[in-house]
Amino acid sequence: MEPQSISKIILEVRAGTGGDEASLFAGDLAHMYQKYAVKKGWKFSILDASESGARGYKSMSAEISGDDVYEILKNESGVHRVQRVPVTERQGRIHTSTASVAVLPIVEAKAVEVKEGDLEVTFSRAGGPGGQNVNKVETAVRILHKPTGIVVASREERSQYANREKAMEVLRAKLFEIQKEQAVGSVGQIRREQIGTGDRSEKIRTYNFPEDRITDHRIGKKFHNIEKIMEGDFDPIAKAFKKDGNT
Repeated sequence: MEPQSISKIILEVRAGTGGDEASLFAGDLAHMYQKYAVKKGWKFSILDASESGARGYKSMSAEISGDDVYEILKNESGVHRVQRVPVTERQGRIHTSTASVAVLPIVEAKAVEVKEGDLEVTFSRAGGPGGQNVNKVETAVRILHKPTGIVVASREERSQYANREKAMEVLRAKLFEIQKEQAVGSVGQIRREQIGTGDRSEKIRTYNFPEDRITDHRIGKKFHNIEKIMEGDFDPIAKAFKKDGNT
């Protein structure tokens, strides 16, 4: 059973196949969701990120909170494929790359039992801007859940305690997802089912820039004005799922 009226989620975006272009696409997706969150009046907070270049991400996790956030974004979980000419491509060839997205509901602490003895917690200095506090104090938190091998992290909050709480929220969300899918199989199988392996063939949606077309392969619908959608005008896709009865 999913908790009702979920107003807070964890969003994860990871680069898949395609090298630097995959990282750029992961960054584009992350920025699309962030801009859409602003339009919806949601709160968007990056918890941890492994950056690649000016706009790219190898991986990024964020907390998004607001009305109906889970209902609107839950269908984003899966492998997203992009077809376009990369900025680094000199001969004008179209490349195909992927990024995976996972959307996890944040649940109350009592919904998931986490034993302290199952955790390996490490601290480090948070990178990036933030002043002397960030550079001199070990505020970044990394938690390994030993029974499952799940690793979560948070480094954007100013205090070690706040980062630990955020990381625990992410961990509980992941463990809750596993509990829901327990009958399916192992942890690895569950994650593959949700976001795929990142292979080009396992796509839920294709973003074809040369033809200005986004195709969602689950509901069989196409959307145009791709640049506008990537700038956060995501409502056409969200409403298509609602109309299709998939929310």
